[in-house]
Amino acid sequence: MSILSPAIIDSLPYLFSGIFITLGLVILALGLGLMMGIPMSLIQVYGPRPLEYCIRTYIWIFRGLPILVLLFLFYFGIFPMFAPDVGPFWIAAVVLGFRTAAYQSEIFRGAIQSISEGQMLAARSLGMSRFCAIRTVILPQALRRALPGWTNEYPILLTDSSVCYAIGVAELLTRGNQIVARIGDPMTVYIIVAILFILLNYGGQWIFGRIENRYTIPGYGHGDA
Repeated sequence: MSILSPAIIDSLPYLFSGIFITLGLVILALGLGLMMGIPMSLIQVYGPRPLEYCIRTYIWIFRGLPILVLLFLFYFGIFPMFAPDVGPFWIAAVVLGFRTAAYQSEIFRGAIQSISEGQMLAARSLGMSRFCAIRTVILPQALRRALPGWTNEYPILLTDSSVCYAIGVAELLTRGNQIVARIGDPMTVYIIVAILFILLNYGGQWIFGRIENRYTIPGYGHGDA
């Protein structure tokens, strides 16, 4: 069957609409991971020891369990107990967000710890509070250093989103599977799905690459200023 067969062409709008579901999952998860990851990294570096242990336990769990196991735990266990009306899309976004938060917190933690301790001491000697020094001196530098690692979470989340078909999210791969079940010709359909994922992957990386170039300080990152 040709890739331009009428059945394939008629199915393309339905398949393409899955792009928005996939991107929605990725963007929501990336944002949730960012909002969680920065405070978690700060607690690991500057927080009290009990909270640090709690964060490390969280990271250990969410980095240690496969994404499919996490999806099933939240879809069949946690959300039905506490929020039974939440749909599969939002459950998947939360699970992906919680998982990437564990990775992002480690990215930000490494960036924070790469800043010389002398900068904190200098800020405190100028009369800044610890919180003010972190917010105005340490964190702005650390976030810029973390950009390459943070933007790498986009392609990881993009590929992880394809697993969300297991709980009924109608993302790109799910719609491809449905088209195959309806009209057959799996090779053609999955080639189109693969091409779309590649375009989304490298298109997103190009956008994030522009962001990195915009916010990277020339000559910065190979030693403290």
